[in-house]
Amino acid sequence: MSTIPLKNTLYFANDHAGVELKTALMAHGLSLGYDVIDLGTNTKDSVDYPDYAKSVALKLKQDVDGIGILICGTGIGMSISANRHPWIRAALCSKNLKITKLARAHNHANVLCLGARFIDVAPAKKTLETFLTTPFEDGRHEKRVRKMC
Repeated sequence: MSTIPLKNTLYFANDHAGVELKTALMAHGLSLGYDVIDLGTNTKDSVDYPDYAKSVALKLKQDVDGIGILICGTGIGMSISANRHPWIRAALCSKNLKITKLARAHNHANVLCLGARFIDVAPAKKTLETFLTTPFEDGRHEKRVRKMC
């Protein structure tokens, strides 16, 4: 396992479809030595995912070194909602670890989005680890990331 820098706080939020996956990933984040913050929801009662994406986005506006993890049924709604905020670079990732690495290395993604109905806990843990351990490559990618804001 790669060494994970312990400077980041992980901000988790989800809708009703992502409760179980969030719980497992929060425990995994704690086991890796991170501080984790749970921004809800913690029930399977229907909620509106844009509200939870916004809560993570607002935390990351204050904590620029923080990392967001957003989970809904597909991950699509959370990623669209989060990316409405100009300081957010949310990436919908899954079991394809190369895409997860590129989201961080080339796009400096600061929010990982996952679809709870499309990824099991074990691959989600690997995806989270990959997201957390992949550094931004800077260089030629920096000017492109600046254009996203």
